[in-house]
Amino acid sequence: MRAQQPDQQLQAGHLPADLYRQLPEGTDPRSVVIVQAAPKSYAGPIGVALAASAGAGSVVWVATVAVMELASVASTTAAALQATIPSLIGGGGLVTLAIKLPVRKGGKR
Repeated sequence: MRAQQPDQQLQAGHLPADLYRQLPEGTDPRSVVIVQAAPKSYAGPIGVALAASAGAGSVVWVATVAVMELASVASTTAAALQATIPSLIGGGGLVTLAIKLPVRKGGKR
């Protein structure tokens, strides 16, 4: 029979010899309850980190899609205005801009 580790003895409900010797005189060992800390689990913090990373990635993706859609709408609007404005002005598709420059002395412009 091999020797058990103290943790294995506690899990089996047995008092290790060193703990048995630490009990005060007159204590019934059957009434002693040993409370052990639960083993550390990293599942919660890892899950939170993954969820935060996924959330940040989602926000960046949605923002990128929104900006791209706005750019698409802006270019469509600009093209529509470019086609509409000349007909509103009355140029029939041709906009002409005439600038009259002042004549200098000597007849040169």
